[in-house]
Amino acid sequence: MKAGKIFAGILVLIGVVAFLSIIIVKEVNQAIILQFGDPKRIIMKPGLNFKIPFIQNVVYLDKRILNLDTPPEEVIASDQKRLIVDAFARFQIVDPLKFYISVGDERVARSRLSTIINSRIRNVLGQEELQTLLSKDRSKQMELIKEGVNNEAQNFGISIVDVRIKRADLPQANSDAIYRRMQTEREREAKEFRAQGAEMAVTITSTADKEVTVILADAQKQSEIMKGEGDGTRNKIFADAFGQDPEFFAFYRAMQAYEKALIGGETSLILSPDSEFFKFFGNIKPEIKQ
Repeated sequence: MKAGKIFAGILVLIGVVAFLSIIIVKEVNQAIILQFGDPKRIIMKPGLNFKIPFIQNVVYLDKRILNLDTPPEEVIASDQKRLIVDAFARFQIVDPLKFYISVGDERVARSRLSTIINSRIRNVLGQEELQTLLSKDRSKQMELIKEGVNNEAQNFGISIVDVRIKRADLPQANSDAIYRRMQTEREREAKEFRAQGAEMAVTITSTADKEVTVILADAQKQSEIMKGEGDGTRNKIFADAFGQDPEFFAFYRAMQAYEKALIGGETSLILSPDSEFFKFFGNIKPEIKQ
């Protein structure tokens, strides 16, 4: 019975030792075997591995491409214009041993990389004008930044895959000043356009008035000509008619005069019975009723 307990205890101890000896490295990790803090072995491939229990321990490092967001940094361009640059980088741990010896862990590595990236951004972008930094040509500057950061990151066993600028904004004070300047410029252009529009409106109105005056004058002229021609034709017709039958023409004119003088109106007309005006009434004989 006692021997059985001892055997069982030995089996448990063997199981614990075996469990503590097993190392499982995943596809996304790489491992460093440390013995009392001293690196002894690097495991790059995923799978099952072993270590000495209680003496050795394992540090796992990510071997994927990692993202790093750097804090916004103020950059002064060569033309003394200020710009707030917000950049990010993508990096990968390619030398686990150098990485562990130089920075120890990922947190320290991110802090060191942020400092290097911001320093390199100030160095490269500070040699360019603001207009260049806001144009498509800044891709050349990004390559220079990436190259410079990569040269320093190699000392940590890190490879820089890419460095990009997410945003490049002007400081708030500069933005407000530029906005006010743009607003003033737009207002000036608006006033200029309104003045040009008003000038064009006056020109168009003057031209239209002139054309209306000319058209009315021509119409009046044609009207007077046609009226004169009509009056001439009428007088000719009257003259021809008078020449053919003067008595009838005189009678017709007298009838028109009677119509205008005797019909309607409130004016009183007093004439003697033997007046020339009533000469056509003297020949009217009364009708005799049978």
